[in-house]
Amino acid sequence: MLQEILIAGFGGQGVLSTGQLLAYAGMIENKQVAWIPSYGPEMRGGTANCGVTISDEPISSPLVTEPTTLIVMNRPSLDKFEKAVVPGGYILINSSLVDQKVKRDDVQVMEIPANQIAEELGNTKVANNVILGALIELTGIVSIESVVESLKKVLPPRRHNMIPVNQQALEKGAQLAREMKK
Repeated sequence: MLQEILIAGFGGQGVLSTGQLLAYAGMIENKQVAWIPSYGPEMRGGTANCGVTISDEPISSPLVTEPTTLIVMNRPSLDKFEKAVVPGGYILINSSLVDQKVKRDDVQVMEIPANQIAEELGNTKVANNVILGALIELTGIVSIESVVESLKKVLPPRRHNMIPVNQQALEKGAQLAREMKK
């Protein structure tokens, strides 16, 4: 098993923390992991992306240049990274913010209204975990339980009260992916 995931969006959308959650969950499950963040100098609103590699075997390079999965949180990220995804890979799109369609027909696309679902859960900051839940359901890369455990490491202690809504977001995303696969 080798999954190379590129997560891209604006700063403040949880792009880097989503990558951290995946990496920690992989470590909890005794998998090989790598997490490489990339972001602009802005505090919020600038570009942000990260590459996460999770494997059963040692990882030769932590750089994700040909992702098996692309998570797109905004339109500029789709424009920039769509071509990088390997044929047969996944592109998961936050359709609440991205109004553009994928141009390729050799990848599997899932449009997820992540912000809308997060609003229904009462907290727009969990939109990233809606998409992460869908990714977990589609790929089986890690378990939702491991990601929930990882929230304790990624979120500062003062934000641990947010763990239940983050778990709900993960479960909603997984449920949506199950329904869309049918």
